[in-house]
Amino acid sequence: MARKTKQQALETRQHILDVAIRLFSKQGVSATSLADIAKAAGVTRGAIYWHFKNKSDLFNEIWELTESSIGDLETEYRAKFPDDPLCVVRELLIYILQATVTEERRRLMTEIIFHKCEFVGEMAVLQQARRTLYMEGNERIETSLQRCIDAGSLPTNLRLSHAVTVLRSYITGLIENWLVAPDSFDLYAQAKDHVSILLEMFQFCPTLRSLPE
Repeated sequence: MARKTKQQALETRQHILDVAIRLFSKQGVSATSLADIAKAAGVTRGAIYWHFKNKSDLFNEIWELTESSIGDLETEYRAKFPDDPLCVVRELLIYILQATVTEERRRLMTEIIFHKCEFVGEMAVLQQARRTLYMEGNERIETSLQRCIDAGSLPTNLRLSHAVTVLRSYITGLIENWLVAPDSFDLYAQAKDHVSILLEMFQFCPTLRSLPE
């Protein structure tokens, strides 16, 4: 009986998260209250507070679930391609672009962060968390590119800090442009080409090379 109750609680929690992300995407985070989420989910506000301290806690849970899938996938690709770190980077970036199209939660969360969330008021506490995640993400990207350099897949004099910035800007720019006008280009079909263009910049662009001392 206890096991069933625990399972029901997990299902309710997941249902609340699914409803919340759809409301956040439709109405914006600031305009969506916990009462709105409870009503749309068919639960009491007490049920919401049983699982989440407040709206920022709920939003952070959605964010962390979305981001954790990338870390899990990177581990999977590294096991699949242990001697080809560039392939790991390539496959991971292709996944991120294509999953924005095919996976509703990732698409909605990305849209919310870009266009539907102001980090003010009760959401202001997440701004520092966002900065922390951003810096940790940069460190992971730099580590991945360094593995490629060590394996001889990227130039030894690649300017890593520049490459990290370029990668971040390039991928998020593609996603944001597609979210604004999804009919303007086929992000899913073009994902492999766009990633190849990016990696070729790292391999051949002279400006991304450091000058000899």
